[in-house]
Order: sequence, then structure tokens, then C-alpha cells
Amino acid sequence: MGVSLRGKLVVAISSRALFDFEEENHVFEQGDDRAYMRLQLERLEQPAKPGVAFSLVRKLLDFNDASGQRVEVAILSRNDPVSGMRVFRSAQHYGLPILRGTFTRGQPPWRYLRPLNANLFLSTHLSDVRDALQSGVPAAQVYPQSAHASDAHPHEVRIAFDGDAVLFSDEAERVYQAEGLDAFQRHEASKAAQPLPEGPFKPLLQALHRLQQEGTPRMRIRTALVTARSAPAHERAIRTLMDWNIDVDEAMFLGGLPKGEFLREFEPDFFFDDQTGHVDSAAQHVPAGRVASG
Repeated sequence: MGVSLRGKLVVAISSRALFDFEEENHVFEQGDDRAYMRLQLERLEQPAKPGVAFSLVRKLLDFNDASGQRVEVAILSRNDPVSGMRVFRSAQHYGLPILRGTFTRGQPPWRYLRPLNANLFLSTHLSDVRDALQSGVPAAQVYPQSAHASDAHPHEVRIAFDGDAVLFSDEAERVYQAEGLDAFQRHEASKAAQPLPEGPFKPLLQALHRLQQEGTPRMRIRTALVTARSAPAHERAIRTLMDWNIDVDEAMFLGGLPKGEFLREFEPDFFFDDQTGHVDSAAQHVPAGRVASG
């Protein structure tokens, strides 16, 4: 019987999202990929420091135990194969059981998401994220300058999501952009009982919900909806989640307040938002990435 990843939560991640390769990337951006390869080879025995998404990956992999392998993490990187050796060495150093990787030496790697059956793609390359989203895979551009996750919750994977254009479609957001806040509030109040269309990250939320139900007692998932919505527009968001039969643990309706300080208190391993302003605010306090949709 052949090997299959079906039924698992599959996270595809770039090397710069998982590890801190910013110093090495500076060499690469100077246009000399050979110098970059030499530097990575020289540092082969030097484990890279954890990157922005390291905590999320490590905790998700902790859902695997003797009773089942529920999570798969694969490297999907623009790195070259030689530099890929250091990526695997670094993963091994930290005890991350990452077995699979695809290294494309500068070419867009997103096309390999489909054969991986990926539920999530994290990359620092905005163009790859956009292509992944267009192909139907939840994806976010990781901000390498983001704060790293807190160590306060070793047995919880904490993930926070924006609502419109992330969990939900951008239908309501387009009303706001075209007609303003008052029109947005009227639109949402009039449609409170009508579920919002799904957004690009609904499949990930569903996969996390399944993982929580099937998982191990030593690890759990805690989710939060963190949105600029306020009452009365809150009701449609809650009713949409109820229609999907998905619970979130916390919901923050902030009415336009900056999200960063609220996220600092929630302490997520990662936060997903479509608007750069919110991601910039969040990145000062927690790992954050932009969902380039809507």
C-alpha cells in the first residue's frame, strides 16, 4: 500500500518562515546565489535559530504520538537543494520530525501544494502566497520581523483569525470599502441570519476542528476570532460559525481598535489577517502573517 498524506493536517512551510535565515537571505538578495549556497554549506553544522512560525509547527507536530500521525509538515522552499541540507539539519537539531521537502532554487514552489494535499502554506514570498490562495490553498505571507510566540502555553496551539476576507468572504468588506461604516453596519444587521460565504481560511479552521476532536489529551487547540467588527455586525459572524458547526474559544469585536495589544494578551502562536495595517500592529507582539486575499 502506498504512502498517503490524506486525512492528515498538512502544513507546507518555507525555510525562512520556519527558521531565521534573514542574515543569509541578505546575501541572496545581493544577487549571488552561489555565495548564498557557500554560506549555507559553511554553516551546515550550525543550527539556524527558530523563525516566526517555529512555535506553531513544533506544537502542531506534538499532536503526533504512538496512537496516530495526525500532522505532517513539509518544507516548500525557493532554497536550493544544497541549502536544503541545512534546513533538515536544523529541524533535526530541534527534534522536529520533518521528513519531506521540495527545494526549487528560486522558482515558485506553490505548484507542489496540490500533491501534498496542503491545508496551509506559510511563506515570506507574497507572490507565492497569492498563487497558493488562487489555487484554493489557505496561505499567508509570514512577516519575518514579527515577535515570536510566548512559551506560556506549551500544551496549546493558539491561533487567531481575522474574519472578513480570511475566515469569511470579503462580501461585507467590499460594502464597507465602497459605502462606509454606516452602510456596512446596516448591511450586516439586515443579513444577520444569513451566513457569510466562506473565506480562504475556512478549510483550515475546519481541519483544526477535526484535529482537536481526534487529537491527543496532552495537546489542544485554542482559537480566537479577532475582528474590527462591532455590534450589531457581530451577530452575523457568530451565526456563520454556528452554521458551520465550528466553535471558536474567544471572539473579539474591536470596532476598529488596533488588534496588536489584544493579541498580546491572547498570546497566539500565529495570527492571520488580510490587512497590512492589522498585521503590522499584531507583528509587534505576536507571530503574524498576511492573507493576501479580498
